[in-house]
Amino acid sequence: MLDVTEQVLELAPFRVRRRVKWGECDPAGVVYTARFCEYVISAFELFMRHLLGSGFQGAKDEHGFGTPCKALSLEFFASLRPDEEFDMTVLVAEIRNRTFDLDIRGRDPHGKDLFRARMTPITIKRGDRSRGIELPAMLRARLEAYRASTMEKTG
Repeated sequence: MLDVTEQVLELAPFRVRRRVKWGECDPAGVVYTARFCEYVISAFELFMRHLLGSGFQGAKDEHGFGTPCKALSLEFFASLRPDEEFDMTVLVAEIRNRTFDLDIRGRDPHGKDLFRARMTPITIKRGDRSRGIELPAMLRARLEAYRASTMEKTG
């Protein structure tokens, strides 16, 4: 049997299920705060791989852009412990000229809110972090299409 700690459950809205590993927790048995950033970034990368239809890093190389994180905020509602499973749903909140906001909501499998993150990637020319560039047309179109499809389902 394969022991998977992370898997994509749904594509629209994009939802990832993750199981907490023992090593992600402090001596009191709760997830370290910094691990939530890793969870959010992992959900972001899986979402972008789905959105771009190929490997995320390869797609950025092919289209000549990068997406470093400009901002990341987290709000916590409950703690997580080893072997607990939780889902992260990724929604596109806003799309601007050089940045876009993703809302990533963490919930237990019964729908109880655990945490909420807002991540703001900024598009840059691949290999040049000195300034942002306009969102590539392909990326903007896919973000807009995903946002429209999920707004219908999530209200």
